[in-house]
Amino acid sequence: MERGRGGGGRGIYWVLKNVLLGPAIDKIFRPVVEGRDHVPATGPAILASNHLSFADWLFMPLVLDRRVTFVAKSDYFTGVGVKGWAQRRFFAGTGQVPIDRTGGRASEGALRAGLKVLERGELFGIYPEGTRSHDGRLYKGRTGVARMALLAKVPVVPTAVIGTDVIAPPGKIITKIVSPTVRFGAPLDFSRYEGLESDRFILRSITDEIMYAIMELSGQEYVDLYAPAAKEAAAKEAAAAERDEISPQA
Repeated sequence: MERGRGGGGRGIYWVLKNVLLGPAIDKIFRPVVEGRDHVPATGPAILASNHLSFADWLFMPLVLDRRVTFVAKSDYFTGVGVKGWAQRRFFAGTGQVPIDRTGGRASEGALRAGLKVLERGELFGIYPEGTRSHDGRLYKGRTGVARMALLAKVPVVPTAVIGTDVIAPPGKIITKIVSPTVRFGAPLDFSRYEGLESDRFILRSITDEIMYAIMELSGQEYVDLYAPAAKEAAAKEAAAAERDEISPQA
């Protein structure tokens, strides 16, 4: 179960963004931002983004004046000793809230955490794919983003972060210095579906609309599969190809 932080860590967030990390990241990578005016200056909204690299959650908030809150594994908040303390302060300070991702409760935990953030009138960042893309393509979105938008009655701002998979590919930290682009699209209003947050067909329709908008912004190829299933299939295909290569039989 998530443990709300009540919007805490704002002082640390400000220091990290404006003094310790933000200026250095901005100077080194020089991120390009497009459509920043589409993000509401005040009030709650969901920023729904593609997910190519762990660096996405650094660059998206960096180009905005407002704080963006994401969810993170509760493990990051339970460490002990000096390292555990530093890790807790870092993740809380960079706009993360902890959720328990075990026992199949990750989606419900993220939903509750997101609703609390939105109730405070803040921005909540979410990756509808649920995980990073392993091959740079855009995968089918989970419907939690749609349900959250309907329950909170807030707009969804489709977002694309481009180039972070070159900076930090899956499994790597930083391999190349390039300027990523953070692109925000026009807010999507789903108020016409108010009260239908339990209708799975409506939720799928909304989610598909969000993913289409992200695809338009990112220029990624869209794959109508969930990312984990596609990754597993790719791994099996690679393993089969390797077996074929080393097989002694003609």
